[in-house]
Amino acid sequence: MSRSKVCSADVAISRIAPGATVLIDGSGGGVNEPGFVLSALKAHFDKTGRPGHLTVVHPSGMGDGQGGGIDYLADPHLVSKVIGGHWSWCRKMQDLAVTEQIEAWCLPQGVMSHLLRVIAGNGPGLISRVGLGTFVDPRIDGGRINKRAKGDYVSLMNINDEEFLFFKAFPIDVAIIRGTVADEEGNITMEEEGLFAETLSAAQAAKNSGGMVIAQVKYLAERGSIDPRKVKVPGVLVDAVVVDAGQRLSFATASDPSLCGELRIPSGGFPALPMNARKVIARRAAKALIKGDVVNLGYGMPDGVASILAEEGRGDEVTFTLEQGHVGGIPATGSDFGMVRNQWAMIDAGYQFDWYDGGGLDIAILSFAEVDGQGNVNVSKFGGRVAGIGGFVNISQGAKRVVFVGTFKAGKQAQGFDADGVHIKQEGGAKKFVHRLEQISFSALYARKRHQPVIYVTERCVFELGEKGLMLIEIAPGIDLEKDILNQMDFMPEISSKLKMMDERLFSEFSHQVDQEAII
Repeated sequence: MSRSKVCSADVAISRIAPGATVLIDGSGGGVNEPGFVLSALKAHFDKTGRPGHLTVVHPSGMGDGQGGGIDYLADPHLVSKVIGGHWSWCRKMQDLAVTEQIEAWCLPQGVMSHLLRVIAGNGPGLISRVGLGTFVDPRIDGGRINKRAKGDYVSLMNINDEEFLFFKAFPIDVAIIRGTVADEEGNITMEEEGLFAETLSAAQAAKNSGGMVIAQVKYLAERGSIDPRKVKVPGVLVDAVVVDAGQRLSFATASDPSLCGELRIPSGGFPALPMNARKVIARRAAKALIKGDVVNLGYGMPDGVASILAEEGRGDEVTFTLEQGHVGGIPATGSDFGMVRNQWAMIDAGYQFDWYDGGGLDIAILSFAEVDGQGNVNVSKFGGRVAGIGGFVNISQGAKRVVFVGTFKAGKQAQGFDADGVHIKQEGGAKKFVHRLEQISFSALYARKRHQPVIYVTERCVFELGEKGLMLIEIAPGIDLEKDILNQMDFMPEISSKLKMMDERLFSEFSHQVDQEAII
């Protein structure tokens, strides 16, 4: 009889060598995050000084913004390099990157998801169009977040007179993954997880790199007792099983069968949005949807579109999807983002990105932090923060149509909304429509080459991507063109000869003044 793979977190961690490349799979807000093992890794390092000088790789964002997730490892002696798809949840690790204490990189989430499969197959790297014209392009930043990032993970290729990016493969020494149940042989199920992420690909990449796999689970089963049809990661790929009986679905939610696909909740069980800028923007973005569309909603303000459709009884007119692998249903909001209620299917993230990169999305509704006169968008690095890119590049470049959403200005502002439109009581802080972006997350030039329709929706006005750059096409009732729009921008947009008023019904629920923090 083979020996059990079950061990304590400390024993599992003690097998990680100094200088190892450690892949951590999961999603933001504690969803599918192996936080128990990450906490043990930090505790082991504090006690022994080992392993140290790690390279940490994470395709998605992970953490709670308060020291959890990847931030358990935010120590420049423990970690020397991070290659992350998204950084927004790990503020302490962001600080290490901004202050040049670690080497910091950001690659698109879908690229990293696919790269794991390449590594598992012992390939040299990934060839992709994803990232062309953005900060990932080696002619711009090559995915570097700070000056300390040296070398190259991305290079330019030309195949049949078409440009591609080549993302270099690298070995994975350790993969830390999470599931629901493990038997003593290490066979892993995921029935109480809200997504599959890259769990299987991560394990395969590590094992075929000659590395090891540590799996955190909630329950332990007897050897041979698991239905093989439920096994997501076979035990042959797993070296150590760590049990965390207190494992939660996410930081916000202990358990919820409706977020795991086990239970469907009645339609209409979704609260209406209050009347504010977010609702106005979500309503206008929803007008860009066509019945039958396959849709991706980004994190933050875009998820309000699902609430609007549910509120208006139109939730079944389109199919929502998420890059984490969900098809159908209503995306969860807040720190539970990445999970879905009433979904039709849940697949591995890598397969979802295959579909996205190939043009499977009819439309993507995504946030913006900054926009320049050309129509380029920044969501990844601004205001002293390294937010990262997540699936934004894959989604925005792959979708047939794109809607960017955000408040017209950043910071606190007081605005009233009623049947007469928008009434600005207190102007916002920083401008979002600026001369120069800190990073290019969406390339307007690449979009124009593909003849991709793009609009930019705010509570004051709507722009579209024109041949020469940003073009103003709609203005809200109650808004003064010069005072409230043009004087609040760093550049002069082209103004459409057919400039029209935004539909007054977007603002007409009731008169309400809101002091709000801009949502990005």
